[in-house]
Amino acid sequence: MSEQSRRPHRPAKPYRRPQKDPVRVLAFDALRAVDERDAYANLVLPPLLRKARENGDFDARDAALATELVYGTLRRQGTYDAIIAACVDRPLREVDPPVLDVLSLGAHQLLGTRIPTHAAVSASVELARVVLGDGRAKFVNAVLRKIAQHDLDGWLERVAPPYDEDPEDHLAVVHSHPRWVVSALWDSLGGGRADIEELLAADNERPEVTLVARPGRSTTQELLTEDAAVAGDWSPYAVRLTEGGEPGAVEAVREGRAGVQDEGSQLVALALANAPLDGPDEKWLDGCAGPGGKAALLAALAAQRGATLVASEKQPHRAGLVAKALAGNPGPYQVITADGTRPPWRSGTFDRVLMDVPCTGLGALRRRPEARWRRRPEDLENFAPVQRALLRIALDSVRVGGVVGYATCSPHLAETRAVVADLLKQHPDTELIDARPLLPGVPDLGEGPDIQLWPHKHGTDAMYLALIRRTA
Repeated sequence: MSEQSRRPHRPAKPYRRPQKDPVRVLAFDALRAVDERDAYANLVLPPLLRKARENGDFDARDAALATELVYGTLRRQGTYDAIIAACVDRPLREVDPPVLDVLSLGAHQLLGTRIPTHAAVSASVELARVVLGDGRAKFVNAVLRKIAQHDLDGWLERVAPPYDEDPEDHLAVVHSHPRWVVSALWDSLGGGRADIEELLAADNERPEVTLVARPGRSTTQELLTEDAAVAGDWSPYAVRLTEGGEPGAVEAVREGRAGVQDEGSQLVALALANAPLDGPDEKWLDGCAGPGGKAALLAALAAQRGATLVASEKQPHRAGLVAKALAGNPGPYQVITADGTRPPWRSGTFDRVLMDVPCTGLGALRRRPEARWRRRPEDLENFAPVQRALLRIALDSVRVGGVVGYATCSPHLAETRAVVADLLKQHPDTELIDARPLLPGVPDLGEGPDIQLWPHKHGTDAMYLALIRRTA
């Protein structure tokens, strides 16, 4: 009798269809959109969640888990990439992007959530079977079982270079930021290790939703009647939803009487509105108004003083968002579509001008975590001419005695103080105003006269503001 004939017959395992998990499939679809279309998660995820709820696939807990999987994976992408690279037998760039997305989702469940290890691995492998096929699911299974051998701290000890040997690369891996971003933020902070670590950690925290009660249309008292709503820390118009509340469920938001607006953005508008003027206070300009948050607050404040806001936006679709945000404003206003570097208005027309210029967005990495992986140092060179041109036009647009607010949602010195310093040299008929007294009660505003807000110090986006008065 042959050896083969003596072996017991083992029937083949019946094929089992992969079980589709709507939560993880949706999270995977969102990550693919971010990767393939350069989309932003905060724009991609809401319609996916809405469709899932309408189809009856999701409840509130499912939506919360899908949101955590997407944002947690994007925030920790750099760390997870380093860990996955240590567990595969090829350069990471040779791993197909869809496979890498499944691995990253699995790594986050293993290292960044309380999901049990066996559940995280089995759910990720099942997801791989659904979206990748059985063959690549085996690869996913093998890699995730390696990742599961250590917790996050254990992996960081293995993949992050020692701080003493390379501080910036250590922080980049541990806190999941590109090295050049770590370096730039550290320069802007001007502090030591503790300060930069607190900032990088704050960038990886899920920000609360902040609402603004638009003056003359809503009040904080009205918004505070919502569940889990608390007053903002600094702006008299701010209310925070502390348990991830849905802004669309708030009546005042649905009606446009209130909006979603980071408290740092509110403070920039308030500082400009409160800056002392010489002469009349009748005409205000928001020169880069899209999508309309600051414009809506400025228009409401202007209306209380009998002033008019002109909101200008270059992109037509963003101008439409501005018009929607300002609809119902209690006083006169005007929304126009215009290039701020080629303005249709005359020199010296306005008493107050806000120029919130296009920038790298490094100050909003809590809300747009994927932006840190898309930006490159050379982007600064592309933004620099536009930023200087817009500030130059702003200084030309304000009358003698009027005030310009130069703002960015970036703390990078090349986008903040360097721009202001250059333009002040070219315009000796201007002077910086100390903006700090215009935000009473807000601590840690630095040496002035400009203002830099920080997520870890103020709980806001890292907004920058310089106030400039035209003197002649």
